[in-house]
Amino acid sequence: MNRNSANKVILVGHLGNQPEIRYTSNDVMTTTFNLATNAMWKDDNGDFQERTDWHRIVAWRNIADYCKTLNTGQMLYVEGHLQSREWTDKDSVKHYVTEVVAETISALGARKKGDVPELDEGEKNQK
Repeated sequence: MNRNSANKVILVGHLGNQPEIRYTSNDVMTTTFNLATNAMWKDDNGDFQERTDWHRIVAWRNIADYCKTLNTGQMLYVEGHLQSREWTDKDSVKHYVTEVVAETISALGARKKGDVPELDEGEKNQK
């Protein structure tokens, strides 16, 4: 096994949906939700472009319990690692997913519906 590898993810973004709380057959709490992150840049014409990426987050036990307090639109700090898995559904179709398994989640603030985060001039000039 190569010990010179790393699997670490840090995301700061907005909660896209209320976390879905579930329990395993062993009564272990888990939750999943989507986190939106945005990237802004200037294209070749000098116009600002924006892209939103959606990340699937999975949390377990105490971290899943904390997620009950979160609200759609809140800005979150999520730290964890990537995990890929596959499963076969009842129609024998294989599915693959890569998700972030959260090790830390912190609420950074609230966001009102319809608010769009704006970059200040300093941030725009760095892009």
